[in-house]
Amino acid sequence: MDHTSHWRKTSVLPRFGRLEEDLTVDVVVVGAGITGLTTALLLQQEGLSVALVERERCGGVDTAQTTAHLTAVTDARLHELLSRFGPAAARQVWDAGTAAIHRIAELVRTLDIDCGFKWCPGFLHAATPDEGPALFERETAAARALGVAAEYDDAVPLFQVPGVRFPRQAMFHPLAYLTGLLRAAAAGNVQVFEDTEVQTIAKKPRQVRTAHGRINFGHLVLATHNPLTGLASTLRAALLQTKLALYTSYALGARLPRGRLAEGLFWDTAEPYHYLRAAEGRNQTYAIYGGEDHKTGQEADTPAVYTRLEAKLRTFAPDAEIDARWSGQVIETNDGLPLIGETAERQFIATGFSGNGMTFGTVAGMMAADAILGRPNAWRQLFDPHRKKISSAWNFLRENKDFPVRLVRDRLTKPEAKSLRDVAPGEGKVVALGKSKVAAYRDTRGRVTACSAICTHLQCVVAWNPAEKTWDCPCHGSRFHPDGRVISGPAEEPLPRVSATTGRPLRSRHAAVR
Repeated sequence: MDHTSHWRKTSVLPRFGRLEEDLTVDVVVVGAGITGLTTALLLQQEGLSVALVERERCGGVDTAQTTAHLTAVTDARLHELLSRFGPAAARQVWDAGTAAIHRIAELVRTLDIDCGFKWCPGFLHAATPDEGPALFERETAAARALGVAAEYDDAVPLFQVPGVRFPRQAMFHPLAYLTGLLRAAAAGNVQVFEDTEVQTIAKKPRQVRTAHGRINFGHLVLATHNPLTGLASTLRAALLQTKLALYTSYALGARLPRGRLAEGLFWDTAEPYHYLRAAEGRNQTYAIYGGEDHKTGQEADTPAVYTRLEAKLRTFAPDAEIDARWSGQVIETNDGLPLIGETAERQFIATGFSGNGMTFGTVAGMMAADAILGRPNAWRQLFDPHRKKISSAWNFLRENKDFPVRLVRDRLTKPEAKSLRDVAPGEGKVVALGKSKVAAYRDTRGRVTACSAICTHLQCVVAWNPAEKTWDCPCHGSRFHPDGRVISGPAEEPLPRVSATTGRPLRSRHAAVR
């Protein structure tokens, strides 16, 4: 089954070559999603030279998998933000999201980007008709206390249940938007390199090293969703990871007759919650419906997740014609706010966007530009990666309570198969070869790729994701291609290739990121 996102099916980004020489720039940005591209463009507009380095294709990982809600409403409720941080900080969180939407709107206008940007309402609503109005009345009161525009609605459009209406939220086509940013950046003082994997990041000299070239830099921005260690100490990078939890979320794209759904953004109070983006086109309504989140690597029957999601979609849109299925990864933090700021001298990171990747990714680009240019920023302390407002200890224990269990259990559990003959075409299994556990994948032509099944982050045994055809780590959410290459961290090194006969290590074809 095809798992290409709707955005990838309907947009083609320009291509760029890999780095083939040594160069020197003011700033290196690693990662070319919305965070990296926004950062690069804003710095270029300020006259700085920038190298934008992407391991695969620009916009090809998390930004391509989004459901493209542009909203200042965070996963943490307004009344929760008030309780945790107080009114001034809670208002700052809202202002950050609003500023991001307006910055996107401004770039769409000034760069003349054809990405379907439009203003629309957003609705938080009850998950079932039996849910009462108390939560939504409380949320409306919190919004009023913060000076945020919001209205209680006892019958939210489409679902006819209690909820809160937030005006002036927005939607767009994220890859069409990135195409506009890319063209503007590349036309200026940004050098863009695709198929360029970072091997090492050196402190003296400050240098990013790849297989075919080196880049000397003054500042470094790690825009890789889950940040690399880079210039930070191993201990500091490890402590940062204790504040993060990685989840996989699923989405369906569907066509419906024009006017079939109320246009806007919707998300309910279920745990995990479901979300809907309904956009009116010339001849149809296009709906993106998502949810069914789980910790990455901890769902064995991933195809069944799509079945459950489709059943939920058909309760309110029985005539939906589904034409796309895909999943993405969201990163939660210990206190519900993103981690954006410096983790080492002149090294800037951004992560933990939860369900607000497009807005917080834009906020991160704005903050990175301010930090590098030495300008003050109102959100610096609020989103500081090393903030002490809420200890990460409780959340670390909650989110990682199964780590030691899985580490021991998975090492003792028998592999799924004793022979490569048990791996069918298009399938992956953990196979016992000699004394090794091998992550074996057989492609549709019958060829086998064998890697170590031990995640290179903290040594858990990876699991095969049959829907996405990836190896996923159930402990901390790292994801790998069938051939072991890293898709997303916290792992920075690929799964080592091993002999398909003995399970013994082969000389690695992959470079490690340090």
